[in-house]
Amino acid sequence: MEKVINIQHLSKSFGTHEVLKDINFSVNKGEVVCIIGSSGSGKSTLLRCINLLEKPSSGEIIYNGENILDDKHDIYGYRTKLGMVFQQFNLFNNHNVLNNCIVGQMKVLKRSKEEAEQIAMKYLKTVGMEGFINANPKQLSGGQKQRVAIARALAMEPDVMLFDEPTSALDPEMVGEVLKVMKELAETGLTMLIVTHEMGFAKEVSDRVVFMDNGVIAEEGTPEQIFNNPTQERTKEFLQRILKQM
Repeated sequence: MEKVINIQHLSKSFGTHEVLKDINFSVNKGEVVCIIGSSGSGKSTLLRCINLLEKPSSGEIIYNGENILDDKHDIYGYRTKLGMVFQQFNLFNNHNVLNNCIVGQMKVLKRSKEEAEQIAMKYLKTVGMEGFINANPKQLSGGQKQRVAIARALAMEPDVMLFDEPTSALDPEMVGEVLKVMKELAETGLTMLIVTHEMGFAKEVSDRVVFMDNGVIAEEGTPEQIFNNPTQERTKEFLQRILKQM
């Protein structure tokens, strides 16, 4: 399979605190990978290192065969290939829904306003938010805001979509509407890397599940392997604890 992102010996420290320790894994084209683990295990830091919101302390991030951490690489060009959906939506409150989805296209990709609006409308329709184009984010529910954030990321037409716990800030009744959109995206063959606490979603949608613990990848495999037959004690303990709470 074609590797889109290949992480090699990636580490990240904040001062003396080592958050990521010698991470090695890859994401294949068209693959949906869910990263699970306890809070503080390094999941979100890994995602932020992949899109260079955090600079790794050491290691390599190979994107389409090139190490994007070397001095010669176009970091901004690389970032346009990664769509990022955050926990807290990060919408522009001074822009309506449509403008939220066109400003990045026009500024970064230099698309005309007309083209940007056409593409924005396509993806707002994909997430079921085409009827809210003139709404201000303050007028939207959390689930609606997150769906707009997904449309905004999709409008940049990235190679890979990164989701950092996209439902963790939502009320329980809004979680389902966002997960439904993400399931539909997964079915289109979009490459997706998802940090999530939603075990049922990870089990249903993932091609592969990565379990992180204390800054390392403790185990990875198919959903069947991880959820039904984990080999590591740490994985078993985590799943037992999580499934008890559900």
